[in-house]
Amino acid sequence: MLTDRIEKIRQNYVNTKPAISYERALIWTESHRKTEGLPIAIRRAQAFYDCCDQIGVHIFEGELLVGAIGEFRKCGILTPEYSWTWVDREMDHFSERKQDPYEMTAAQRAFVRKNIFPYWKGKSLEEAFLLRLPEETKKIGVDTGIIDSDSKWRQAVGEVTPDYQDQLFPKGFGGIIREAEEHIGKLDLTKPEDEEKKEFYDSVILTSRGIIRYANRYAEEAERMAAQEKDEVRREELRVIAANCRKVPENPPETFYEALQFMWFVQIGGILTENPLSLNPGRFDQYTDPFYEADLAAGRITPDFGQELVDALWLKYSEWVWTISANTADYFAGYNQFQNLTVGGKKRDGSDGTNPVTYMALKATGEVKTHQPGLSVRVSQTCPKEFLNAVTALVAEGTGFPAIHSDSVGYQMLLNAGYEPEDARDWNNCGCVVPHNRKTGEWTAAVNMNFGSAMEYALNQGVSLMTGEKMGLDEKPAAEMTSFEEVKQAFFRQFDNLCYHSVISVIEAQRLHEEMVPRPFLSSCIESCMENGKDLSRGGAKYNVGPVITGIGLAVVANSLAAVRKLVFEDHETDMATLIQALRANWEGYEQLREKAKACPKYGNDEDYVDDLALEVANHFYEKIHGYRDIFGSPFNTAFMGISNYIPMGRVLGATPCGRKNGEPSSEGVSPYVGTDHSTPLAAMKSTAKLNQEIHSGGTLLNLRLNPEIVATKRGQANLGAMVQSLFSMGGFHVQFNCIRSETLRDAQAHPENYRDLLVRVAGYSTQFVNLSRSMQDAIIARTEHNY
Repeated sequence: MLTDRIEKIRQNYVNTKPAISYERALIWTESHRKTEGLPIAIRRAQAFYDCCDQIGVHIFEGELLVGAIGEFRKCGILTPEYSWTWVDREMDHFSERKQDPYEMTAAQRAFVRKNIFPYWKGKSLEEAFLLRLPEETKKIGVDTGIIDSDSKWRQAVGEVTPDYQDQLFPKGFGGIIREAEEHIGKLDLTKPEDEEKKEFYDSVILTSRGIIRYANRYAEEAERMAAQEKDEVRREELRVIAANCRKVPENPPETFYEALQFMWFVQIGGILTENPLSLNPGRFDQYTDPFYEADLAAGRITPDFGQELVDALWLKYSEWVWTISANTADYFAGYNQFQNLTVGGKKRDGSDGTNPVTYMALKATGEVKTHQPGLSVRVSQTCPKEFLNAVTALVAEGTGFPAIHSDSVGYQMLLNAGYEPEDARDWNNCGCVVPHNRKTGEWTAAVNMNFGSAMEYALNQGVSLMTGEKMGLDEKPAAEMTSFEEVKQAFFRQFDNLCYHSVISVIEAQRLHEEMVPRPFLSSCIESCMENGKDLSRGGAKYNVGPVITGIGLAVVANSLAAVRKLVFEDHETDMATLIQALRANWEGYEQLREKAKACPKYGNDEDYVDDLALEVANHFYEKIHGYRDIFGSPFNTAFMGISNYIPMGRVLGATPCGRKNGEPSSEGVSPYVGTDHSTPLAAMKSTAKLNQEIHSGGTLLNLRLNPEIVATKRGQANLGAMVQSLFSMGGFHVQFNCIRSETLRDAQAHPENYRDLLVRVAGYSTQFVNLSRSMQDAIIARTEHNY
């Protein structure tokens, strides 16, 4: 049961449209005007300090955890150093956007156009990237839906898990300052490499002083408010808030309350420095439980107040809004920042890590019903029965939470990526379903690659069916292809070309991030960066895992290849010329042939005929991508992690041989194509488990939908737990469930005002159903509602 305070804040979160603040952008701009000529790391660190020193201080009604990125409670910010041109193009219509609209007044728009954007003209990361990108790559890789990497050149990288266990909590930022000063004292400035290290440590000292200054300003505000507060209870709360802010994050936390406030200040620091995607809290239960249990033993906290603090933290995570372009919002729909918080699983020594905070996190997610943090659970074969029961009970609540992961497959993925066993065992999720570790620098969502485009170009001589434009390699007419093997090889030629251009776009972006946007604040949160004297953008982390290329449309391609093989080369129901004519006509006039195509075997029903093709494509993807190296010499990695990317990537894709029509959604993750998994959920799981999921260290995602009645009882939930464990025993890494009736979702479309807090699983995350575009809502409704 939520407290009145938390419910009031929750209602504000549910019913308020996000508003844009330009305050951070203005301070950042004015700071950069004053630091022309200084090293870029120092300039960014000074801008961060100035922001912490000058940005407005806002303690909202009833808050227990404080810290805001702007004047609005549900707030987004601008980062013109990364990209300002899309904001300039779109902000006049922010409030009308189909996906992720924002509030921004005419006065705000006029102000930023006059006082902020002119400075950044010609200086932003986006402009530099578009100037440097080869024309051939730009043609298929910029706002096309064929390969998409814009979250890495219109936005910051993000994708960091601050190391609370070994770095932040033991030292505090005061300790990090002292550590940086000690390192500087040992440098020999006659060595160029040491001069570079000094710049790094100086930048860390600046950002550390900045976040301490920010916290102290909140302490001052809380003290001021306490002096004026007439309500005795609230006055005491403000005094405690002030004391917490004086203590952390400068010093190590000593209580659960201080630890959570420390965490939120780190999150604020990350947001102000780069507005990042996937700034992950990591293994929350592992590093906060010692404080909670010590407080309980000492009588400093009650379980109810501890839970209220966790609930309050969940709301703070959800009130920050990631400000992104309309194109990016198509790929990451639902105001989602992918702050992935992981609970459960084994400890570094292999023992079970479940503890009281594990269950508090599950409870907060179920009761507060916020879209953030993204709650992931690690389930081992030996996990406590109570934990698995709590997980399936949360699934039954129908919020799409939690994302459920195999403890052992995640471990194997990190071993394959080069982690030491103890670190691999200590994995957390990054973003949506990416196994990760707090000692890592990584680009987990570097490129979304449209597998269906490779199929289209193979069958249409490299030409887009939707636009008629040449986008792929030259290819012989499909009508002249005389064997299924020839069709498949044409597909792989086009596929490899998309891989090639995906890698080019990532390497160019990596080089520019290193040159233009070093990350001193977030680097200070990673132990190895401090030891090495090297920024995250320059490979300072202990593990620099190669960028992840995400495959979109695996099921569409497997189903299409199966249909070509069966209809043309085995059953001779048609010939290649006729099939191509049907695709170009969007199946109009070829309805009988389309029905035969739809009746062909479909991935997701435990049929080797098509599942083996999915395996072949997935293996080829890994082998091709893993052969490339990034700027640090690390091999590129593959993933099948679904976000909302399969909607825009389907929108640019013509009709496909599987029976899909022009512009319809593609498929996401390793999930079956919507509506084609007509067997049982276990059959769908078995199809996905045939893939070698452990090699795809960027993560694999399986989305399933269940009739809520089948998990409405304890017995049904126990059956679900057994099914999940079966998937994991077969080698599956991840599964998540929507347990909402289609009728409920359609009613929410018709009457959104009655469903403001209805959460659904989109792909690797959950968000409010009413905050999704109509096309995204329809795609969720179209998923098979399994009844066992």
